[in-house]
Amino acid sequence: MKSAVETLNPTRVRLTVEVPFEELKDSLDAAYKKINQQVTVKGFRKGKIPARVIDQRFGRGAVLEEAVNDALPKFYTEAVNEGELNVLGQPEVDITELKDGELLAFTAEVDVRPEIEIPDYSGIEITVDAVEIGDEDIEKAVEQLRERFASTSPVERAAAEGDVVTVDLQAKVDGEVLEDGVAEGVSYTIGSGELLDGIDAAVTGLEAGGEATFTSELKGGSAAGKEAEVTVKVTAVAARELPELDDEFAQMASEFDTLDELKADSRKRLEESRQYEQATQAQERVLDALLELAEVPIPEKLLADEIQTRRHNLEHHQLGQMGLTLEKYLEIQGKTVEEFETETSEQAVKGIKTQFLLDEIVNKEKLNVNQEELTEHLMRRAASSGMSPDQFAQAVVEGGQVPMLVGEVARGKALAVVVEAAKVVDTNGEPVDLEDEEEAIETVEAADGSAGDVADAAAEAAEKAGEKTEAAAEKNEA
Repeated sequence: MKSAVETLNPTRVRLTVEVPFEELKDSLDAAYKKINQQVTVKGFRKGKIPARVIDQRFGRGAVLEEAVNDALPKFYTEAVNEGELNVLGQPEVDITELKDGELLAFTAEVDVRPEIEIPDYSGIEITVDAVEIGDEDIEKAVEQLRERFASTSPVERAAAEGDVVTVDLQAKVDGEVLEDGVAEGVSYTIGSGELLDGIDAAVTGLEAGGEATFTSELKGGSAAGKEAEVTVKVTAVAARELPELDDEFAQMASEFDTLDELKADSRKRLEESRQYEQATQAQERVLDALLELAEVPIPEKLLADEIQTRRHNLEHHQLGQMGLTLEKYLEIQGKTVEEFETETSEQAVKGIKTQFLLDEIVNKEKLNVNQEELTEHLMRRAASSGMSPDQFAQAVVEGGQVPMLVGEVARGKALAVVVEAAKVVDTNGEPVDLEDEEEAIETVEAADGSAGDVADAAAEAAEKAGEKTEAAAEKNEA
């Protein structure tokens, strides 16, 4: 077999392949054997029909077609390997010559990963939010904890802000009660903003048994985004009582003996959380800066498939679970179809560029993923999916997604390398050493019930930028 590679553009090549006929012998033998099992000829046992009889009865062309279809994938793969190509998606194959007993020639056009020149990322400089914890932040955190330990007691008076009311709701659109527009025994804290707009004003001042009607835009369900006439009936009113902020509260709500110790711990936790947010912000901004420095050509078909994948996932998974159509979603978001398509295209472009560029850095820096790193990443992904690690691991293996997870971790390590080389300062002009924040990241993720480190957090940032791109690429390569 002879093959040659012609570069059509930075992301597409044409392979020209010539195969001497003798190299088709195995495929021809397989073709005769397959046809033997499919046909019957009087006077011959099934599977024992001579090749010359098959040629006479069914035509040599049918045999050649079967043999070529069997042989093409093998010779195409050999040509790809000879050319050391990193192909994406399925090739467009054209048989240019087929001479029985002499030659098979074909061309194959296919997208390839572009050759990317990694920019000098040591000069990247970015600014992130400073980690600043004020007394008001501590007070807010302690107040939130206090809210969790609030108690309620029934009262026989009109409902006021801060009270917990039990209500029955009925929503009508165009005078018709919605099938999913009736709810009974709903508990609601006045002023929390957790239900419909307008409900606070409607229930304030009502005693148990009182009823009011107001107009509100529905946030979910079959009529999401539509104006509805909502009738609310208060069936019970309860006052919330907050515990006193003292040492006794600290002992009840935490492992600490004093309120001062509780506040000190709240400060420490807030600092760790802000440091985690700062590190994540740095990773995202360094990635954006890196992408601006690099020239990354994108295969047209891969981009089209990526856009289609993102739109499909939004329409049939995310919005489908919410009972929304794309049109209703865009109406709620206040976006036109053109704006949505532009936004989706930009996200897809960024995702593909991120994957290509970080993969190139993985190769350049010879970054490997060990079992411990993969296990930690798997545990984090399992936690975010709501599955147990064993269930998630089984689903990953059965779905053939292990290479995808390995790629996510490797790209996270590549981004961590770039972040480490960058100059990061906060809004106060102070340098930020992200290595010092690794402990904070591990503490926060451990508190979330998942394992992780700086590279794993970087993997999350890279994954966020390139969400679904790996799956789309693997779909193309299948």
